[in-house]
Amino acid sequence: MNEKNSAKAGGLSDKEAVPGDEADAVKAAEEAAERPEARPDSTQSDRAGEAADEVGPNSGRPEPTRDQADRATPADRADSTDRAEKTLLAVPPASGQDPARPTAEEASEPAEDHADAAADDSEAARDPRADGSASSTPPNDEQPEQREEREEQPREQGEQRPEADAPESAEAPAKPSPASGPTPVRSPDADPESAPDPQSASVPESAPESDSVRKPPAPSWAARRESDSERTSEFIALKPDLPSPTSPRPVVPTPLPSSSGEKPGASSPESDRTREFAAPSRADSDRTMALTRPPAPAATAPATASGTGDSAGPPPPLDLLAQLTNTPPKAETVGRTVARRIKIWGTLVALLVVVLVAVQALRPLPTPTLKLTGKSSHTADGGALSLPWPTEGQAVVDIDGLGRMGTYGEMKPLPIGSVAKVMTTYLILRDHPLKAGDKGPSIPVDQKAQDDYTNGVKEKESVVEVKAGQQISEREALQAVMLPSANNVARLLARWDASTEEAFIKKMNDTAKELGMTNTTYTDASGLMESTVSTAEDQVKLAKRAMADPVFRQIAKQPSYQSTTTSGGGTVETARTQYNFNKLVPLNGVVGIKTGSTTKAGGNLLFAAETTVGDSKQLVIGAVFGQHKTPIIDTATAASKSLILAADKALRNETVVKKGEVVGQVEDGLGGTVPVVAAKDLTVPVWSGASVAIKLTDGGKALPHSAKAGTEVGMLTVGGGAGEAKVPVTLKDDLVEPSFGAKLTRLG
Repeated sequence: MNEKNSAKAGGLSDKEAVPGDEADAVKAAEEAAERPEARPDSTQSDRAGEAADEVGPNSGRPEPTRDQADRATPADRADSTDRAEKTLLAVPPASGQDPARPTAEEASEPAEDHADAAADDSEAARDPRADGSASSTPPNDEQPEQREEREEQPREQGEQRPEADAPESAEAPAKPSPASGPTPVRSPDADPESAPDPQSASVPESAPESDSVRKPPAPSWAARRESDSERTSEFIALKPDLPSPTSPRPVVPTPLPSSSGEKPGASSPESDRTREFAAPSRADSDRTMALTRPPAPAATAPATASGTGDSAGPPPPLDLLAQLTNTPPKAETVGRTVARRIKIWGTLVALLVVVLVAVQALRPLPTPTLKLTGKSSHTADGGALSLPWPTEGQAVVDIDGLGRMGTYGEMKPLPIGSVAKVMTTYLILRDHPLKAGDKGPSIPVDQKAQDDYTNGVKEKESVVEVKAGQQISEREALQAVMLPSANNVARLLARWDASTEEAFIKKMNDTAKELGMTNTTYTDASGLMESTVSTAEDQVKLAKRAMADPVFRQIAKQPSYQSTTTSGGGTVETARTQYNFNKLVPLNGVVGIKTGSTTKAGGNLLFAAETTVGDSKQLVIGAVFGQHKTPIIDTATAASKSLILAADKALRNETVVKKGEVVGQVEDGLGGTVPVVAAKDLTVPVWSGASVAIKLTDGGKALPHSAKAGTEVGMLTVGGGAGEAKVPVTLKDDLVEPSFGAKLTRLG
């Protein structure tokens, strides 16, 4: 229908109607009467709200065609313009009964009444110039004063609603905003393909009694096609609509029929005003008035929260900024992509470089080390040394810390007799150490020790008198073992240390393996058994370790000691003064160590002698085993004395390194080096053809990262033990910390 037929069917327009449009008005009234009245209120109101939102110049719905626009008379166009300026928008609350709404009886009037009113008006519309004005009197003989009161009451009630933007008085009606003009209401059952002319208003339907709402006809100005000059921009609210528990339902008041006392074409100012009510789109507690809402595309799915925002929430800030500024992003190009990647990766690389520089600069510097760059050994002048070796058995001569002078015979295991007591004494002092001059703990004498003494006298063994119940100190017990070679006291110490002799013997063999005595086997603590075997070479290894203990060395070089267990008899076993069986002590610098003799083993002597070479004192350690020429012990002693004197004569000092000679360098760990030199001449005792090793050590002190030239930074040493010779080394140049570049380029 066009606008004129809509006005006729609703009884709201007093403009002139075109005779050819009468059939359209009647048809619209009949369709309104045939619609079912039992439709749910929420569906009708929702669809009516959607139809109102979808119709408009910006809604995407079909606009009126040129033929439909041309069919409107000039009076119609003027009436449309006048209505567009005077129409008011009022929004009733979504819940509860509003006083401005029509009553349930008014909302449920039969649609046939509207159809009859449309038919009566169509008769008057056939001659638009019959009376000169259209009647605006209501069909129930309502006077104009009553009609004005009915129209004034909704306006007053609308003024009390804070969310309605209605004008304060009828004399000054509010004009709709150009950007948010109301849209005509379309029937919710209308087919989009067969939708009526946008210029025609829909016939109001009867609402269910539960709603008591009538839908007003769409204003005539809503269907008017806007020209290009009249179009306005679309308003977008910065504050998004809040979610509403109910769908917007437009409230349509009952149209007022034309008064029978007025002429066609003439109308009062109040009759030209129409009201359009719409249900709010939000809760009563948070109602706002929007000029217009942009219609949502019907075919587009609602956006999610992760996209452009949902129907109940605000759009993301970037989308809102894009809508406000309307500035599209710059087109992606290869140059912009490369520039962006250069910025990102350049920043990362720069950050990595800064971190790497900081880490390298703050890392702890490596500890400087000394490195020997000079010769690592020195061989003395002359040929091989010739020594007075015995004619039988085996013999060895070593200079402690400097090396071996020479050997004689085949180093195969043989019985060693009482020389085995050197291991017994070494283990007791190792597990029960004594201080110089200290006697140590008291050891109770058991019955077995007394029995071993009695049986030893009968068997011609080396024993010392003891009685059960006596107390003997550790030092005196060790003196009895080392000097008069008491077998019974050696077994007593074994039981005291390891509870049983067997456990102590096992300890003796384990220690021999630790010292590298590969040809040695112990079967008793005294060495009386012929199964206790060793070699001169193995026993020299043990003697070097034992002589490193000051107490052992002090006991070994004693010629005699005073016994506290003996009775003071006239025999060797009972004498108060017990003498050392090594007759070389203390002659010719001999400081020990131990004799041993048996019929099977022959005469054996493990000896040690001190000799002075230059400013140093050297220790000569040797052994003579397997001497069977009688007297066997004297033969072994004589051979040992000859070797001691020959070694003392062969030793001489020789300068290995001269003062100021570069012997090594300090390395800072980052590639920097500083040479070091000997602080004075290094003189070493050597013998003809001897070869000695040279070592550069830090002397147990940490090297500095920076130091002046001449600072002592280590020791240059030759040999070890008692024969060790050493001189300090100093920096030839200044030692400085590594440079910043060296710190940055370090890898380790």
